[in-house]
Amino acid sequence: MRKRYFRVAVAALIIGGLAAASAAAKTTRTTKSTSSNLLVGINDEAFTLYGDPASAFETLQSLHAQVIRVNLYWGGNTWAVANKKPANAANPGDPAYNWSLYDRLDRYAANAGIKVLLSIVGTPSWANGGAGRTHAPTSFATLEAFAKAAAMRYSGTYVPPPAQADTTLAPATSPLPAIKLWTAWNEPNNPVFLLPQYKKVHGKNIVWSAYEYARICNAIYAGIHTQSGEKVACGVTDPKGNDVASSSRSSVDPLSFLIAAHEYGMKTFDAYAHNPYASAGAESPTFVPKGKDARRTQLGNISQLLALISKYYGPKHLWITEYGYQTNPPDTTIMGVSWAKQAAYLKQAYAMARKNPRIDMMLWFLVRDQPQITGWQSGLETVNDVHKPAWNAFASIAAST
Repeated sequence: MRKRYFRVAVAALIIGGLAAASAAAKTTRTTKSTSSNLLVGINDEAFTLYGDPASAFETLQSLHAQVIRVNLYWGGNTWAVANKKPANAANPGDPAYNWSLYDRLDRYAANAGIKVLLSIVGTPSWANGGAGRTHAPTSFATLEAFAKAAAMRYSGTYVPPPAQADTTLAPATSPLPAIKLWTAWNEPNNPVFLLPQYKKVHGKNIVWSAYEYARICNAIYAGIHTQSGEKVACGVTDPKGNDVASSSRSSVDPLSFLIAAHEYGMKTFDAYAHNPYASAGAESPTFVPKGKDARRTQLGNISQLLALISKYYGPKHLWITEYGYQTNPPDTTIMGVSWAKQAAYLKQAYAMARKNPRIDMMLWFLVRDQPQITGWQSGLETVNDVHKPAWNAFASIAAST
């Protein structure tokens, strides 16, 4: 729930990238006019992963959601799979692993006919010398091995060992249902998820987060693709970035991040992912940032990101893995919009996504408002289960897809 080697080099790359972006955007507009296979879903792990899954998936079915996205924590918090170091990291049955929450989610989702998108994120302390979950692993082979284990476990044919089996929803001999949608990390251009964003190398600041992320993407892609039929999205970028290496909270705009990640060796992916939030409630989905904010990539100027993807990787498609507008009430800040406007913006945003032939997925954040006012109040319902107009708007869109 958001310079290359040095500034002169960054500027040169940006100018070149945007020139290509303009040409590619024109090409994109001449292709098929509508995305007929847009997956409509929800990003809300608190609602589904930690809460009552029976109730949560009944709700998702009533909303006609087709996809649910949650983070698959490798390490770094209570719910992580690999807080203990496994003896064989590529073996999903290694006794150090704890997949219980994800196995439960997987079975409930399969029973409800809802796809699962898992975002591998968070480094366990044993994999990076105790540097913290937001720091990359010391060896990316450990991350690749974990991704391989995750893909094998949710391949659709894997039967957990007896010590890891949950017989609540299925016999112990029943294979876990298949999960085929993945992302590599979340918002790596945001210091909340990956540190450091910049690092001095030979006296020059480089976008260290992009350097590390290129390896994160490569490792997760390689590990997941040991199974067939998988799709891995890389990027999963935050819409903004201050691009100031000396800032106490440095971040990188998504265009500069993609340019740097490509330069530093990000090989390929099945789709690119992005979270194109508006920066304020007054900005509708069609709003195009200008001036100093022009590199902020929202839904209204998503073509600049698609064009850079085309330049470096060909016409890969895009997954919108988070999107939403907070409401007032209860959020009285500049982020809050009226309930009616939230519903109107939701309809407009999904209509825009459907018209773009390269957008394959769009996930709304959240089902229910977060209870802390410092959190997110972009839910389709309040903390007291009162449906906002956006509830029916989302359900109608999802049902018609």
